Amino acid sequence: MSIKIGKISYWHVHAWDYTKQAQEHDDTEIAAVWDEDPVRGKKAADQLQVPFYENLDDMLAQKDLDAVIVDAPTNMHRDVMLAVAKAGKHIFTEKVIAPTLTEVNEIVSEVEKQGVKLTVSLPRLNDGYTLAVQDILNQDLLGKITYVRVRLSHNGALAGWLPEHFYSLEQCFGGALIDLGCHPMYLTRLFLGEEVTGVSANFGYVTGKEVEDNAAATLHTASGAIGVVEAGFVNCHSPFTIEVHGTEGTLLYGTPEEKLLLKTNRSGEGNPVWTEVPVRDNRESAFHQWVGHIQNGTTADDNINMAIELTRLMEAANLSNKEGRVVRLEELKS
Repeated sequence: MSIKIGKISYWHVHAWDYTKQAQEHDDTEIAAVWDEDPVRGKKAADQLQVPFYENLDDMLAQKDLDAVIVDAPTNMHRDVMLAVAKAGKHIFTEKVIAPTLTEVNEIVSEVEKQGVKLTVSLPRLNDGYTLAVQDILNQDLLGKITYVRVRLSHNGALAGWLPEHFYSLEQCFGGALIDLGCHPMYLTRLFLGEEVTGVSANFGYVTGKEVEDNAAATLHTASGAIGVVEAGFVNCHSPFTIEVHGTEGTLLYGTPEEKLLLKTNRSGEGNPVWTEVPVRDNRESAFHQWVGHIQNGTTADDNINMAIELTRLMEAANLSNKEGRVVRLEELKS
């Protein structure tokens, strides 16, 4: 039986990408559209040849609708997802779940109460280079991890291809870091392999917009290991880069080629050399995982926990930049 999906908003730049995934999956179909912008929503619904609903509650009341994909503005996520969960529909959403830990916990609590399946798009967790890095870390080839750096940047604010609403502080709760920087944030947290105790962040406003277009955040840990997260909308030819350094070795990816390089004292060689490590095949996408959870009655526990942690780190980074200090994660209201 096909899972009928309602599409909630075409606000996000990846909204049509998720629509395509739903169209291409054998077990899902887009069956309805709601958008906070009725003109945009009606146009999308007409293109998809499905009904458009001007009222979200009316769409959620459809008994044959099983699930939704949420691509609404970030500041609407809480209200939208609470309504969806209470209507008993499964949820696939773009990161971040919500801009604050308080809102995320409210959403997750309602999801658990209603027994619906939630999965968050954190796509780089499923990429082959991430899986290969985890393999290296699991083999303890780097020793004690001391420093992690992940950078992701593009020139969207210079070239003008990002939608104008991506520069709205009200809708997005930030710019480069909370959008593009989500990916290096959750990867840095993953590769550190321990709890982050505090965050310090520095935002730059190169193009003079009300949200940052250049950002760096430092993640602090009890062990002394440091994580550095970098993101920007104002950089040409900036490769996606991963560095993980430890007491016994270093691995590099994207410096600048898309190759994973390892140098370790634990190679068994007297004089270690840089060695290229094969990148693994990608794991199935978050969307496919979500469909599997719906069909099998399972829950995306690891995905949801990582998404909750992502919001904690983003909220702390925004507060750090605003107040010019290190923000301890224990300060955040849950």
